[in-house]
Amino acid sequence: MGPFPTTRTSAPKQKPADDALAFGKVMTDHMFLMNYEEGKGWHNPRIEPYGPLSLDPATSVLHYGQAIFDGLKAFRGDDGQIRLFRADRHAERFNRSARIMCMPELPVDIIRASFDALVGLDADWVPRKPGTSLYLRPTIIATDVMLGVHPAHSLLYFLILSPVGSYYKEGVKPVRILASDTHVRAVRGGTGEAKTAANYAQSLAGQQDAARAGYTQVLYLDGVHRKYLDEVGTMNIMVRIGDEVITPPLAGTILDGVTRASALQLMRDWGLAVSERPITIDEVMEAGRRGTLREMWGTGTAAVVSPVGTLGYKGEDILINNGETGEITQRLYDAITGIQYGRTNDPHGWTSVVPVAA
Repeated sequence: MGPFPTTRTSAPKQKPADDALAFGKVMTDHMFLMNYEEGKGWHNPRIEPYGPLSLDPATSVLHYGQAIFDGLKAFRGDDGQIRLFRADRHAERFNRSARIMCMPELPVDIIRASFDALVGLDADWVPRKPGTSLYLRPTIIATDVMLGVHPAHSLLYFLILSPVGSYYKEGVKPVRILASDTHVRAVRGGTGEAKTAANYAQSLAGQQDAARAGYTQVLYLDGVHRKYLDEVGTMNIMVRIGDEVITPPLAGTILDGVTRASALQLMRDWGLAVSERPITIDEVMEAGRRGTLREMWGTGTAAVVSPVGTLGYKGEDILINNGETGEITQRLYDAITGIQYGRTNDPHGWTSVVPVAA
């Protein structure tokens, strides 16, 4: 689908220096928008100059949180080409979130076309320094103007872009995480596997408590038994005990992470023993005491992989791999980023080149 009606900005912004980039603080010149009305479907796709949205105070998303989003990145390779990483899978996950949140799905080809069109138009915003990228944030919000709890009949899809700096400005460094049996992220039958606004609002208290205790992030346990590993902050979690890599299964409470799926595929390609199974915090702590907990890391779009150097639980801290990044963690980071920037072979066809607008 496309090309889309486009209104170019008459006042281009000053682009920040690559060295000054943080995460999500600066937006590009344009945004993609599309409306939905019950009986009419998705319509009026367009690209406009980036700017505020006008919402009535009674707009339903502001009151009942019917909102979804996703996040992926565009990378400028050494060859100058701009690549998206696993855009199809992100589009499919976006629609899975829509189904969970009672929203109409947006055809994958339209989602993909919006990615290519907007990134292609704002291609000059894709930073050039190694480790930097352009972050894509597709979003759908409910736009009914009515104070009543119901699935919305009108919605807005929009896509915005933000140049972001390297997550690890000084190299990949292990973090300290705190396993919490007091804060719950999600339960089966809820919205845990959707990328919806409420899940992230719910994570703030746990993150805040972990930070107060001197940890970087919170490791959530399951909401029923309070003993099985769930997610770490906004990332999927993986542990390496002995020669086995273990990650919690997709059972309705955790996000089907694209980086998670990529890491699992690569490790299986390498012939490693990989298990998607429930694992308790007691099993992990005991492995730490025995010295068989060899590595632990989180996976996600922002960081790719985030090594865990210390795991805290009920007043006890376990040092993992002497607080250093493990070999599989580093290998995954190098392999995935190599594919993203076009430096290495892409055996599974995960990247796609974005056509740059004239």
